[in-house]
Amino acid sequence: MHHKQNMKDFILQKRVGDVRMSFDQLVKESFAQLSPGQKKVAEYLLQNIEKVAFSTAVQIGREADVSETTVIRFAYALGFGGFSEMQAAIQQHVLQTNTARLTDSSPPSGEEQNLFARVIERDIAILRQTLHQLNEQDVWTAVDWLLQADRVLVVGYRASYAAAHWFSFMLRMIRPDVLLLPFSGETEERIVSLTERSVVLIISFPRYTRQSVRVAEACKRMGARLIAATDRLLSPVGRLSDLVFITDINIESGQYSNASVINLLNLLFAAITVKTDTRPQKRMKQLEQLYSSWDVFVE
Repeated sequence: MHHKQNMKDFILQKRVGDVRMSFDQLVKESFAQLSPGQKKVAEYLLQNIEKVAFSTAVQIGREADVSETTVIRFAYALGFGGFSEMQAAIQQHVLQTNTARLTDSSPPSGEEQNLFARVIERDIAILRQTLHQLNEQDVWTAVDWLLQADRVLVVGYRASYAAAHWFSFMLRMIRPDVLLLPFSGETEERIVSLTERSVVLIISFPRYTRQSVRVAEACKRMGARLIAATDRLLSPVGRLSDLVFITDINIESGQYSNASVINLLNLLFAAITVKTDTRPQKRMKQLEQLYSSWDVFVE
């Protein structure tokens, strides 16, 4: 009997292991064979792993919008002897993980083990500094410009292109006539279509490109307002811009950290969503209808 219990514990440990990795993998490997209802259970469980560790099958079913029977069958589908066996294994690991988190707050010793902590801590410090030097009045002014413009042009070259693409994509959800300046081609055509009612958001960090400066100068000549996301007020693009938002990218580390840039733009986008309130609902409804008719997303 003792040997049988040890073997059972070993199988559960192997089956569940680290809940957020091995259990995820177990669900992923079984997902294609699950029924639609069991798939709903799987998605809910993985998103609320600590909560469901101490919930009943009835409660999980209610939250996942399935029956209690479906929850129990989900446990069987993963190879457990029943719901209680699956939950017991998850409970044990969640408790162990939380205990370890409380008792071991110091990073592991050694240069390599500390690397990840240093990267994250540096990004956190940069974000705090960004918030400290943020001018809220400038944020709301930029929001008004971006919403009232006849068109918005978003510019970012090299490593800054990812942030520019993200922001232009998100802004297009809110308003029409948002253009992203591509790597090559159509640059002159998009600049020449700007007016005094247009706004250009340009993202520029070291190493600064000459093309960013040329585009900023050309947009200014067209009378457009310039908003810059950069690392210092007097950067080449910062000097040309009407509004400047500053954040660091930890360039001294030798690597471009996009985290602070995306977070800076996310602050701007958050203010936009507050300002627009319910106005973009018609546009979002039209987009959702188009997504549905084209079967864009995997539901």
